[in-house]
Amino acid sequence: MPPEPLARAQFPDGFLFGAATAAYQIEGSSFGGAGPCHWDSFAATPGNVVRAENGARACDHYHRWEADLDLMQAANLDAYRFSTSWARVMPDGVNVNPEGIDFYDRLVDGMLSRGLQPFQTLYHWDLPSALADHGGWTNRDTCHRFADYAEVITRRIGDRVASVATINEPWCVAWLSHFIGAHAPGLRDIRATARAMHHVLLAHGLAVGRLRGMGQPNLGIVLNFDHAAPASDAPEDHAAAGRYDAIFNRWFIEGITRQTYPEEVLAGLGPHMPANWQDDMALIGQKLDWLGVNYYTRHLHADAPGTPWPSLRDVAGDRPRTQMGWEIYPEGLQGFLTRLSRNHVGQMPIYVTENGMANPDRVEDGQVTDAVREDFLFSHLAATRAAIAEGANVKGFFYWSLLDNYEWAEGYEKRFGLVHVDFDTLARVPKSSYHALARALARNT
Repeated sequence: MPPEPLARAQFPDGFLFGAATAAYQIEGSSFGGAGPCHWDSFAATPGNVVRAENGARACDHYHRWEADLDLMQAANLDAYRFSTSWARVMPDGVNVNPEGIDFYDRLVDGMLSRGLQPFQTLYHWDLPSALADHGGWTNRDTCHRFADYAEVITRRIGDRVASVATINEPWCVAWLSHFIGAHAPGLRDIRATARAMHHVLLAHGLAVGRLRGMGQPNLGIVLNFDHAAPASDAPEDHAAAGRYDAIFNRWFIEGITRQTYPEEVLAGLGPHMPANWQDDMALIGQKLDWLGVNYYTRHLHADAPGTPWPSLRDVAGDRPRTQMGWEIYPEGLQGFLTRLSRNHVGQMPIYVTENGMANPDRVEDGQVTDAVREDFLFSHLAATRAAIAEGANVKGFFYWSLLDNYEWAEGYEKRFGLVHVDFDTLARVPKSSYHALARALARNT
């Protein structure tokens, strides 16, 4: 087998390599006094999730966390990007669950004892059902409750985490979940979308302000980006790709770094925005210490005349695809890292906080061979290196995900992990990609 095309010495000193997970996807929400979240009810509604599966048991990381942290240590990883569950810490969104908060106390200590830097995410989509009952992200009050939660969990573990991200992928929280309806709460409502698109950033701003006031360092947010290209050279298709780019890629980063929203999106959402939303932009636009970039794929867009705003449609591209049907396009990662540095954040530290692929991996003779994931991983690490060479201040790379897990609306059907999980026995089997990355990270020259 030829050597993997990567060594630590090819990256800047101090560059961090890690893996990422999310609480609802791995922990098991039925354990430790966690309350219900809107994903539980979304999954229980027929047609929303493959086989109506939910995160009640997931990978049982709640009980198996020590062995899972051992796997990261054995892979020579430097850091672990994890999320704390709002519904575990505050089952009703307001009152604290001591058993839940104690779990994260132990988890963080376990990371540190293994030499793993804890990169915490406050919200990875598990909104407590009690808050969903009052409108969830369409209700401005949810933003204030989020700041309360941020304060509570930070008072317990903030002295030991390396960084804190407020929200994971606000596009998914707001647009995918309220306009497309593919994620909880499963709405298709432009007015709800407009409010969620703004309130998720307001929640971010309120949490940053609260944590800054407590003296908490190293605060950021994790945004997802999707390479938007026109399906043809026609001006109409270029305009369609521009609208998609404004919705997906520009709304959140421009709200934070420019305290404005793109006019192309306000053309559709403007009439439905909360009253006096402009008054919140200074709070939303507070200075950050770092930016997280999640990147997976590209889409080709064409104009769809005669259809409601945003009047666009996807067109199939010609690249190989993952199990999710997403094109493999590492050039897009390099493009976003350099674009964000050039246009938005300058030399602010950037972390690739998620990048990975789903593949129908199988255990054969006690092993899992996923050479396609090895190629995917190393091609995206090469794209990261290229962006650094162009001047992007990229400080780390987290693969998504450590474990095969509950993949939201895809249930347990799609496998993103470096480690295979048998969802009947919960046995873990590191894949060939895990071993390839471990070897590469042990190689210094």
